[in-house]
Amino acid sequence: MLFYPDKLTSRGEIVLNLGTDMGIDLGTATVLVHLRDKGIVLHEPSVVAIEQQSRKVLAVGENARRMLGRTPGNIVAIRPLREGVIADFDITEIMLRHFIATVSDKRRLLRPRVIVCIPAATTTVEQKAVIEALRRSGARDAYLIEEPRAAALGAGLDIFQPTGHMVIDIGGGTTDVAVLSLGETVVTESVRVGGNNFDEAIVRFIKKEFNLLIGERTAEELKIKVGTAFPGNRELEMEIRGRDMVSGLPRSIMAGSHHVLAAIQEPLEAIVQCVRHILEITPPELAGDIIDHGIVMTGGGAILDGLDRLISQETGVNVFVAENPVACVALGTGKALAQLERLTHTLISPKRFASNI
Repeated sequence: MLFYPDKLTSRGEIVLNLGTDMGIDLGTATVLVHLRDKGIVLHEPSVVAIEQQSRKVLAVGENARRMLGRTPGNIVAIRPLREGVIADFDITEIMLRHFIATVSDKRRLLRPRVIVCIPAATTTVEQKAVIEALRRSGARDAYLIEEPRAAALGAGLDIFQPTGHMVIDIGGGTTDVAVLSLGETVVTESVRVGGNNFDEAIVRFIKKEFNLLIGERTAEELKIKVGTAFPGNRELEMEIRGRDMVSGLPRSIMAGSHHVLAAIQEPLEAIVQCVRHILEITPPELAGDIIDHGIVMTGGGAILDGLDRLISQETGVNVFVAENPVACVALGTGKALAQLERLTHTLISPKRFASNI
């Protein structure tokens, strides 16, 4: 743990303050920031609103999210990350700079040490883009850690023991499945399917089934309030509003749990197949540990009603949802920072790209 001198007392004694080390869960849907000894201090949507002509940034985070689907022609609210990776480098850098400045202590001139989560299957080019964005956003040192490893730490699993633990992290743009032992990933796979894919599937289903065009925010609300991944697990209905595809006029309908279940079959199948594949290639001894300990689900997608029951039925292994699934990855970055010396050799850092950065 690092300490930095902040000022001298009248007797010449050094007053020490903790450095602003932070962990960032840089997600497709949301960004969470964890400060050492303070916990999660920021939870904002990863959305930036800009003026198209001048590229001037008008809002970041929650203020920008409110503009999604409601902006005039000259203003666009965009998500700079798609499927867990940077889609717009410049806007991502602006967003990171904004969030880092928001949580940093303005009185200190020292730049923070930052650790960021990335999907397990991120390419070297994508890793380098995140490192570069962090450095240009003001980070003193930048490290990357795979999301399932951070999620396991945040869920309270002791991954440093010679015992197998399996984690399913379902984010907005990706689902990462991994088996961990002795602090490292043994087998892992990432599919670019997540909560956003559920929303898009619901939009398509409602359009096809009812000739009604709804927005992704409405689809997300429908998924959260009445959606289910397991037949018969939930039977609820809610009113949704949109634009009639025939008349062009506003219209409302009642949609239920069975509609959501029918809509999201394809992304659900992709997640289940990924989990089954990881179990098939897991070494036998670790597979035995997983049967004993079960599978832990993290991420916002883990909250979907009945998803744990579906995966348990398809695999024959007990599945548990972590205590705070949305925050697990961010909490894991904090634990990784606290054990940085123990993990440094397994993290991705600028040294890997030293010749090019």
